[in-house]
Amino acid sequence: MPPLQHLPIAEIAPHALLRDRTALDPAALALLQHSIATEGLRTPIEVWQLSTPRISENGDGHRYGLISGLRRLTACRALGHPTIPAFLRAPQTIAQALAQMVTENEIREPVTPWEKATLILNAIHEGHFDTPDTAIAALFPALPRTTRTRIRNHVSVVEALAPLLTDPTTLTTRQLDTLAAALQSGHEDLLTATLHPVMGQGSETQWSTLRPVLQDVLREPTNPTTRRPRRLLKLRQGLTITREACPGGYTLRFTGAQAKSGLIDDVLDKVEMWFNKD
Repeated sequence: MPPLQHLPIAEIAPHALLRDRTALDPAALALLQHSIATEGLRTPIEVWQLSTPRISENGDGHRYGLISGLRRLTACRALGHPTIPAFLRAPQTIAQALAQMVTENEIREPVTPWEKATLILNAIHEGHFDTPDTAIAALFPALPRTTRTRIRNHVSVVEALAPLLTDPTTLTTRQLDTLAAALQSGHEDLLTATLHPVMGQGSETQWSTLRPVLQDVLREPTNPTTRRPRRLLKLRQGLTITREACPGGYTLRFTGAQAKSGLIDDVLDKVEMWFNKD
């Protein structure tokens, strides 16, 4: 264990490392702040010394990068503490520092499944790992193979749907598993078309829109030979039609520039003609 040091808070860069926790809960942070104010900080943070000091936006010179303890550092900064107890680590690479951060957070307060998958993608984009599998093996070495496979599946959901989802950190493990299964069965276009009309709306609205589509996909898998049942039709004229299961039957959803009342009337006329034949 390295010796405990008291480092100037102004010299610690909280985001020198990719963070797996994308947001701090205000209520939990307020409780931590109160605890530190009344009882002091019980657990030191972990940092490493930057090879090159960085200048922050407010002109502070950062000599250290934060590995673990973002909430503790944030709370102490808000309380006006000039220094903070810290262990000075010496990771050989940024990838190793990321692994140390993940291990610490898994022990203290695990992050959401979406945040884990997002961290993996960001670490790959920054060049710390070559593939999701190598990132998962380095960041979550203690997890069983089935759990690592599940995280890999969640990475595919982040890759495909992140721009369309309003607050994906609220998605449960089971919801991400369901989305991953739909993607693996070749329905990315269907999920994308389903989410486009509700982009920017609340997470509950988005999931309510996705649920019947996902239930239909999982209940009746698409035949790889015939590609039936068809659940999505995209036309160049600016029309998208999706099939959704509903109580007692199915709903066809028309979206796009050409989804006008006149078109729907024409479709109803056609259906009436088919079924009113003698």
